[in-house]
Amino acid sequence: MSSVAMEAPAVTQEELAAYNRDGFLIKKSLFSREEVKFIVDYFMDMHARKAIPGYTFYNSPEEAGNDPLKLYPRIMHPHRWDKPSLGWLLDKRAADVLRALLGEEPVATQSMMYFKPPGAKGQAFHQDNFYLKVRPKSCIAFWLALDATDPDNGGLQVCPGTHTMDVACPERANLEISFSTELVRPPAGCNPVPANLAAGDALFFNGSVVHGSTPNMSKDRWRRSWICHYAPESMREMAHWYFPILDMQGNEVQYHGAEGGGPCGTEAKGAH
Repeated sequence: MSSVAMEAPAVTQEELAAYNRDGFLIKKSLFSREEVKFIVDYFMDMHARKAIPGYTFYNSPEEAGNDPLKLYPRIMHPHRWDKPSLGWLLDKRAADVLRALLGEEPVATQSMMYFKPPGAKGQAFHQDNFYLKVRPKSCIAFWLALDATDPDNGGLQVCPGTHTMDVACPERANLEISFSTELVRPPAGCNPVPANLAAGDALFFNGSVVHGSTPNMSKDRWRRSWICHYAPESMREMAHWYFPILDMQGNEVQYHGAEGGGPCGTEAKGAH
């Protein structure tokens, strides 16, 4: 009698329970070191060739006001015009994890490349669904570390259990340390924990999870990351800034654009 090897599940029952409890899950070595190096080299070369549509390039740190994030701002939605980026957005490994965590088919809404050089500002604590406005339920993030991340180089911090929160109305962030303007303070009793990741590790988290990062305080360590957002196929609407929406085979799918500014009145300002 021949036996057929069973493929390991993308998410174990223990991991699913942890995600349902905490609102986030780390998958170790989802991408290989070779794949990560390829992605890093790919985007660094894209930046060096100034081959990024709509991007403002500076010729020197002085011209950029000595702001590392002006020299290397994030690339928004590269999947819309770059084929490899579309492939990483729709990657099967990420899709399998997303299906397990959502309990249904995901749809793809956003891709971003973050460079975060040494000395770059962080991002104030926030909730992703404040911007995406996925209803009902929430969006979900796939955050792939392209460099090892920890508090020294401005790694991500997450607040366990905040996936059960409603979207909170933010206050003004400290722009001396954050490049983004909105701040959602971690609720009482919640201690943010650092998501220390090796290159190739992936963090998946619910769109209501309060998360953010501090500045990159290292002298020579980058904190590059590939970040994508998805929504459950069963959603009814989301912010129109993220259209067109794709299924995981790359086909455009139709949804209603969320109306107005949302419960806080400021969500319509655009994608973060």
